[in-house]
Amino acid sequence: MQDVNDCFSKVKKDCFNFISSQETKKDKFKNKEKMIKSFLIPVSFWIVKRINKRKPLIIGLAGGQGSGKTTISSILTLILQKYFKLNVFKVSIDDFYKTRKDRKLLSKNKHLLLMTRGVPGTHDIDLMLSFFKKIKDKNFKNLLVPTFDKAIDDRCSKSLWYKIKTKPDVVIFEGWCVGARAQTKSHLKKPINSLEKDYDQDAKWRSYVNNQLKTKYKRLFKQLDGLLYLKAKNFSLLRKWRLKQER
Repeated sequence: MQDVNDCFSKVKKDCFNFISSQETKKDKFKNKEKMIKSFLIPVSFWIVKRINKRKPLIIGLAGGQGSGKTTISSILTLILQKYFKLNVFKVSIDDFYKTRKDRKLLSKNKHLLLMTRGVPGTHDIDLMLSFFKKIKDKNFKNLLVPTFDKAIDDRCSKSLWYKIKTKPDVVIFEGWCVGARAQTKSHLKKPINSLEKDYDQDAKWRSYVNNQLKTKYKRLFKQLDGLLYLKAKNFSLLRKWRLKQER
């Protein structure tokens, strides 16, 4: 507990400043001190204990849309850098979406719904595997990591990509489907929403997505050294958070 209190005393100002920058007049973070002391600092100590000096520790961070993945990953990064003096790189699986051109081809060859980014199968798995391989390389050199512009629904030009100049101690890899597992075929038979009922009557889209989880994404998520999941109490709460996020 003493270590937690010591850490909190050194990072609280920066953490509170960051949280304030994310708040609006209507939407304020509740129980900020408790969240940092009871969750984020202990998680930071958990991460530090697992660090291997020979290669970066890859931590996955998952949760539903609007659950706070970006905020949590940012505060964790802040604590790890400020208190533990670690080199941390955080990146979203969203930055590895296939290009608009590639998704257009995918939607033509596989299913119309695959034009819409988001689900497993719309990310560039080879690009992510290459990223993990290079970040772990003993002879690490400068590394460019893609960024995705949702405003234009396409990958940014290379001049705007992230530039990693030194090998990180920790990589935080966040996204709603990070660590997700495939379902059994029986779970795919019945549509679970109007989208599947109206546009995926033969279950071709959801079967394709599920097969991606079973194969390519399974290989990708084996790169993770640990996984944190932000669990909401119920789905309606996720919907509320998501709508709030869009405002």
